[in-house]
Amino acid sequence: MSKSIAVFGLGRYGKSLAYTLYDAGADVMVVDKDPKLVESVANEVTIAITADVSNAEAIKGLGVEEMDVVVVAMGSDLTASIMSVMVCKELGVPYVMAKASDERMGAILTKVGADKVLYPEEESGARTARTIVSDSFLEFFDIDKNLCIIEMKPKKEWIGKNLIDLNLRKKYHINVVAMREDTEMRAFIDPNKPLEEDTELLVIVEKNDLKLLKG
Repeated sequence: MSKSIAVFGLGRYGKSLAYTLYDAGADVMVVDKDPKLVESVANEVTIAITADVSNAEAIKGLGVEEMDVVVVAMGSDLTASIMSVMVCKELGVPYVMAKASDERMGAILTKVGADKVLYPEEESGARTARTIVSDSFLEFFDIDKNLCIIEMKPKKEWIGKNLIDLNLRKKYHINVVAMREDTEMRAFIDPNKPLEEDTELLVIVEKNDLKLLKG
């Protein structure tokens, strides 16, 4: 079942996040007070809404209580960010992420209820999106425009099976290059060893195939 995610704010970070989430198969709602920005992305997401999220009543009218995740991406607007985080948590949104322009703003957003604070110099919108759509991703590293390395936990259906039986290269288009044993990543992998719940895999995958791993 795909995740439902709302993105508040359509700056460069918010757009990148929304596009990557939608391409990965998530249901994406975007919200911004600029109707031109909203119109520009309407065909690239599930639903696009013009609203001023510095207004509590406007947020309550969006239906965010049905969302799995809300990302507040207005890092330069502290008032709107605080209001968005507070109202979304009051409405029962399970997980609220908020972009901050600096550590002071991050501390404030955490205090009013943000589950995770994002700093744009450390996180790209695309990287954040890929983390959201797959709970099993631990780390994500760009190699180039088309290729990435992911550190991940096994999907639930992989646990108890070995790499030969799973045939991950054929089904998911990924190459397992290392496996964490105890505290170390090891390049030598026993393909007959069943994967355990706490196993960590380092895999190489083309970005277009990330949707196969989501969920």
